[in-house]
Amino acid sequence: MAGEKKQEGRETEMSLIENLPIIIEESRESVRSIIAGSYTAAEQIGQGQNILLQGDNLPFMKYLLDQRDLLGEINLIYIDPPFFSKTSYGSELKLHSDKIKKIPVIKQKAYHDVWEDGMEEYLRMLTVRFLLMKELLAEDGCLWVHLDWHSVHYVKILLDEIFGEKNFINEIIWNYKSGGVSKNHFARKHDTLLFYAKSSKYYFKAQKEKSYNRDYKPYRFKGISEYKDELGWYTMVNMKDVWQINMVGRTSAERTGYATQKPEQLIERILESCTKEGDLCADFFGGSGTLAATADRRGRRWISCDIGELAAVNTHKRLVSATKAGYIFYIESNHMENRGTLEVKTDLQPLSVSDKIKLTVTLMEYRPDSLHNIPVEKKYLPVIKRIIREDPLQLVDYWSVDFDYAGTVYRPKVFFCKGNDEICRSCDWLAKEFGRIGIHCIDIFGNRTFHVIDLRREG
Repeated sequence: MAGEKKQEGRETEMSLIENLPIIIEESRESVRSIIAGSYTAAEQIGQGQNILLQGDNLPFMKYLLDQRDLLGEINLIYIDPPFFSKTSYGSELKLHSDKIKKIPVIKQKAYHDVWEDGMEEYLRMLTVRFLLMKELLAEDGCLWVHLDWHSVHYVKILLDEIFGEKNFINEIIWNYKSGGVSKNHFARKHDTLLFYAKSSKYYFKAQKEKSYNRDYKPYRFKGISEYKDELGWYTMVNMKDVWQINMVGRTSAERTGYATQKPEQLIERILESCTKEGDLCADFFGGSGTLAATADRRGRRWISCDIGELAAVNTHKRLVSATKAGYIFYIESNHMENRGTLEVKTDLQPLSVSDKIKLTVTLMEYRPDSLHNIPVEKKYLPVIKRIIREDPLQLVDYWSVDFDYAGTVYRPKVFFCKGNDEICRSCDWLAKEFGRIGIHCIDIFGNRTFHVIDLRREG
């Protein structure tokens, strides 16, 4: 009986291998029918033209090719797609209210890595996207695909076919300490990153790392530079393909709370190896926004996209106060409708010692339009309903104000992100006169609301 099951497993595996050429060919046909997406700028942060987008990456990549003229313009694409883990991922919401005691931790859904039609559906999803990524890459560009043991062996075969075996550069093993253990197998403590070039002209700058001498003692070889630290003597050598980098710890300053967040040190090593300052980088499975944050800090231009509302909002919160270059936060045009109601109080006070007027904007009330837009299990809905009834501003995760909103591009002058406990609910601004102001609010579930007030009419 056991032998029959093993044989059945082999036949299933062979069936999938035999279908790989079909997956590739049908994906090539699918690419021809993809329609470019339509997007609206929700916020312009600073002056930069970097792009953060909330939406499906497939029509977005087509949009970049057809309407942004980015054919062959992206220097590096790093993606951290679902791993085919057959698991649903989420995050924990810890709300604190003076009006409601002991609010339980609320678990909200981030994304599902579950595929009804199994591995074949998953590989089709990736293949059609790989084909578009290849078109977007510059001739000296490269693609990094971040996976683990679940599917990396199949994905490598697909990438060999799409990019060419000769353009496979490295298999990088990222080794870390955290993760589960099992009595049935060795502890799984690494991810795999597949590094492919667009062509033989790819840019690469080897990074250096310490290589400790045997017994940590000096060799004193002629012409070899040696160094010493607290462990002992070492030389500097080109970096190897196994990287020991810690995951983002619970107390780390860069931690966002996103379930599958990757460390900035990992992405920084990739950027330093394969891009130059000013190069354009992209992540089409943006997640927690680590590539965008690291690229921004290291002087690279960037594009980050994620279909998940929570992922896009968390990235926006991560970048909005830290960005050096600035960016535009885009949302799919058909998702721009308000999904909440915001009540705002404005107060104008002339200043006796100045020709300016002080405007105070205060959030008074917020309510999501529907509980259907709240990505939590049903057992948490009674808690959500109580919060909406007794302390609804606890649901506000982010809000910003454009004090000179002209009705076209929204450029906030101030913005506020929810911290561990509270979010600032009031702000002041000075100006000689006020016309229309815009207020953009996003709740903890990713629902957005845009509110415009014409202070000339109110006056």
